[in-house]
Amino acid sequence: MEFTAHPEEVGVLRRLVRHRLVHWGLHELVDTAQLCVSELVSNVVTHVGSGTPGSLAVSLSGTLLRIEVHDPDARALPTLVAADVDAEGGRGMALVEALADRWGVQLLEDRKVTWCELTTGPASSVGREDDPSVTRAEALLDMYATLRAPVCSYDRESGKVSRLVAEESVIYVITDFLRWLQAHGCDADEVLDRAQSRCEATLTGSER
Repeated sequence: MEFTAHPEEVGVLRRLVRHRLVHWGLHELVDTAQLCVSELVSNVVTHVGSGTPGSLAVSLSGTLLRIEVHDPDARALPTLVAADVDAEGGRGMALVEALADRWGVQLLEDRKVTWCELTTGPASSVGREDDPSVTRAEALLDMYATLRAPVCSYDRESGKVSRLVAEESVIYVITDFLRWLQAHGCDADEVLDRAQSRCEATLTGSER
């Protein structure tokens, strides 16, 4: 899929990737793959330059889903940096590093290829799925994913990838609830303290 490096192209490519993965039956990888595409393409926009011609390739081989982003500048190499907590940028390749099973850069005569691979095999199940609180939270996150951008969508599968995506979702949910409390004149700190106490009491009771 050819594209021109502009921020608005990211959404188009995300939708194309979703359509392809759904066609392949890889529903559980859609959110993670879209996030990787966003970061790889945005890296071209930011570090190679807006308007740069590029292409996106998505392929499936055995249990590996491979995502490649091609661009003509072999000098601007993506790097893994440790961004500050409050930094608005700099986390792109760190996020790909966390999401993908592996990633790298291939230098060719006329271009470079930044790629990552995701395993399509089932992840092991962890967590307390029999806990009603967990079940309610999963249902809320599933519903919340339809109200926000795909970056905060929730993947029900467990493992490294889903935990990272789920944590981002939870942060967005908590942030929106805190804003709601402030907008209605409530004491957000008090509510958080009460929620923490209730959670601790619930955990203590379940261990008896």
